[in-house]
Amino acid sequence: MAMFDPEVWAQVPFHFWSCAFFVFGTAVGSFLNVIIHRVPRGESIVSPPSHCPHCQYAIPWYLNIPLITWLWLRGRCAHCRAPISPRYFLVEFLTGVLFLLAWWRQGPEHPGVALILCLFMAGLVAATFIDFEHFIIPESITFGGMAAGVLLSPLAPALHGKTSAADALLSSLVGMGAGCGLVYGILRGGKLLFGRKKIALPPETTVIFGEESLKLPEEEIPYGEMLYRDSDYIEAQAKKAVLGEEVFENVRVRLYKDRLEIGEQTLDPGPVTHLEVVTDRIIIPQEAMGLGDVFFMGAIGAFVGWQGVVFTLLGSSLVGALAGVTLIVLRRLEWSRWIPYGPYLALAATVWVFAGPELVNWLLRWGERGAGG
Repeated sequence: MAMFDPEVWAQVPFHFWSCAFFVFGTAVGSFLNVIIHRVPRGESIVSPPSHCPHCQYAIPWYLNIPLITWLWLRGRCAHCRAPISPRYFLVEFLTGVLFLLAWWRQGPEHPGVALILCLFMAGLVAATFIDFEHFIIPESITFGGMAAGVLLSPLAPALHGKTSAADALLSSLVGMGAGCGLVYGILRGGKLLFGRKKIALPPETTVIFGEESLKLPEEEIPYGEMLYRDSDYIEAQAKKAVLGEEVFENVRVRLYKDRLEIGEQTLDPGPVTHLEVVTDRIIIPQEAMGLGDVFFMGAIGAFVGWQGVVFTLLGSSLVGALAGVTLIVLRRLEWSRWIPYGPYLALAATVWVFAGPELVNWLLRWGERGAGG
């Protein structure tokens, strides 16, 4: 394709494109902030236009310039002076830097690959910040990422180190399958190894079994993240359970994927939209990862192939271990429950894109020298 021809791009100075990619990245980062804020809340990313979430002030274009506006207004709304989260500036700057690195890494020889990597980086940024805030990775990012990776790979085979569109398509499909398959295997294996998690609650705590999720005092967990196998269940020894007009006392409550047990009764969970249980402890299935990570890894694999998948999984495990050690040293191990795994995957995938093959080769040479004495 002419638009991917490096000779065409070379007609313009290298550093012009460097500036263009950075500026374009900050603009994309501004849009990513909209996605990060609205998508998890089920809001449209198109309407209404950008506005202050505090006073609903419609932000004019001249107050919506990436990076500059946040600095100029010192992180506050121009209308009501409410604080604007530093996250907005961080996302814009980070996206700009990643787009710039994509150009430096691939642009001169493979501008098409650089553009595709920009899209990939944008997806990683959005997924990371949404996962940090909401502990989910939306399907629009995971399934959309898988589709984008498969469709775009044949347009720029060099993305997978290939010369033909067919080989690039195959690499993308294999990477997507490897990403989903390996992480799903880890997820299922984690359930078998770690079993169930007991959560202690204050006495007389009311837990709500809703239509689609379990609602605890400080968090809400979708059933889809807990009840995969027929043998998975959520259990509570209820001092009192209220279902509609029925009240049960001192009974065991168990929710399976296909049935609800309250004492000696077995019910269809489908019609149950609100069950209140008063208890001081609840047992839930425990897992190594969430189902969103399975599809997220599939999207990553569609862009980086199976080698990138292996690197990402190993790299994310190392990052997670380092984070755990750091929290132990800081005596803040309890913070680990508030750190989702998606950001570790995104960071490791980013390292692979910009330095992975060279890092692997260096480690192999270092290992050979060590083995040779």
